[in-house]
Amino acid sequence: MAGEKLSPEKLRFFEDLIRKELQESMLYIENINREQSVGSRESSGDLSSYAYHQADQGSDTNYMEHTVMMMESEREKIRLLNDAMRRIQDGNFGICEMCGELIPDARLQIIPYATLCIDCKEKMETKKRKQRR
Repeated sequence: MAGEKLSPEKLRFFEDLIRKELQESMLYIENINREQSVGSRESSGDLSSYAYHQADQGSDTNYMEHTVMMMESEREKIRLLNDAMRRIQDGNFGICEMCGELIPDARLQIIPYATLCIDCKEKMETKKRKQRR
């Protein structure tokens, strides 16, 4: 089975799926940026001239840190999706980087930027777990 490639129809399907996910991820980041530009006082609803309470500041800081982590995660997803688009253009999309077999469609529909089939991903995770011990 090594050496097989996805059909042009499947490639178009996954290209559309990736474009949709890219669009959703970019919209998510735009919304977060817009929300952050409003400012912490306005977003929390506190427009008074009174100073913030320390607990409010802590909650706002925690929320902002969480938001930054989510944005970074989304940026990484965008990078992976762009890499997947390049693999479509190069003709390597859907082929496991370790064994050369086709990655199952079901896996690619859930994780369209996957570069490993399930068996190879499990082997890699098992190896990582053993190295941590």
